[in-house]
Amino acid sequence: MFDTLYKWFWWDKLWLPAELSWADLEDKEGRVYAKASHLYVTVPYAFGFLLVRYLFERWIAAPLAISAGIRHRVHLRVEHNPILELFYTTHSRNPLQADINGLSKKSSLPVRQIERWFRRRRQQDHPGVLKKFREASWRFVFYLSASIGGITALYDKEWLYDTREVWTGYPKQSLLESQYWYYILEMSFYGCLLCSVAFDVKRKDFKEQIIHHLATLVLLSFSWCANFIRIGTLVMLVHDASDVFLESAKLFNYAKWEKTSKGLFVVFAIVFMVTRLIIFPFWLIHCTWVYPVYYYPAFFGYYFFNVMLVVLLFLHIFWAHLIFHMFRKFLFGTLIRDERSDIEDEEGQETSPTEAEDVEQHKPFNGSSSDAANEKNGCFGLSPPRNTCLSKTMS
Repeated sequence: MFDTLYKWFWWDKLWLPAELSWADLEDKEGRVYAKASHLYVTVPYAFGFLLVRYLFERWIAAPLAISAGIRHRVHLRVEHNPILELFYTTHSRNPLQADINGLSKKSSLPVRQIERWFRRRRQQDHPGVLKKFREASWRFVFYLSASIGGITALYDKEWLYDTREVWTGYPKQSLLESQYWYYILEMSFYGCLLCSVAFDVKRKDFKEQIIHHLATLVLLSFSWCANFIRIGTLVMLVHDASDVFLESAKLFNYAKWEKTSKGLFVVFAIVFMVTRLIIFPFWLIHCTWVYPVYYYPAFFGYYFFNVMLVVLLFLHIFWAHLIFHMFRKFLFGTLIRDERSDIEDEEGQETSPTEAEDVEQHKPFNGSSSDAANEKNGCFGLSPPRNTCLSKTMS
């Protein structure tokens, strides 16, 4: 049965046009082609990236953060309560008033104490600025390196300037060494992101990020095996361009360089819209949708590849909506936080236990899913200055 599934999976009519077979992608006549077996190396490379990331964050990003005035802040750990902890982990981090009343009866604790426990428990899980800075530093270094590497590998290639050249001579397009390393390192990095997603800062678009990483890996793997290498390199280059400015904007925001952060955010928004909503659909998807049928009849791999590109496009539209929403608030001076971030107190606005109790006496916690009542008087309860609120653009 396994042999049958293996033969069906690698049936050349699924991957290649009807006129072609895997024999056309065997090394011959001085040409070297990409092989599925090459992708196995991305697994140890992904774990290697995890090690490099750990060392980078520990020995480079952390000292850099400290030099920028960012310190690790230790959260006061709440007293362990199995009843409240079970509700927190399995039901909701923000219990409704009815839930709080029920928990009060079960645990024999006052309502006020339960409200305080949940607020402190959320603060305990909330990632600090130092953690965010370290993560953003790592991603910035990779995206910058990948962008430079991509430009270096493609600047003299004709298909960078004329997408019709992507399919010229297909499938007899020899794999270049620069393409090999560009692909392997990019796929290893996305594999690293999937491995680290469990302990990275979790945001509202967590599910969309998972879909994006999986779709990217599937897309790159298919393009590698079917020798769609040229279009694959273009897709990677377009996707890395805007991420460089996003991560740099975050870094300057964490370091409280507000003007620089805002400027980079504007550049990021422009580059994102141009690369992912204009170049990606109207150049790259057009290239994979229109030009191939000039050379070969449409086949399964043709439709599969384009569907995966469209999945990425829908994710781009989703993120563009969030970016536009943030940009609108940014222009009119009402931006309080990153639309992707969880609704929790930022580290700079956290209260001490004594301060929190004092605030509670004047502002009862309403048990809702957000701290909207506190937002009315500031970012989250302590009425910080307006420019501090605006500094949360890239949290």
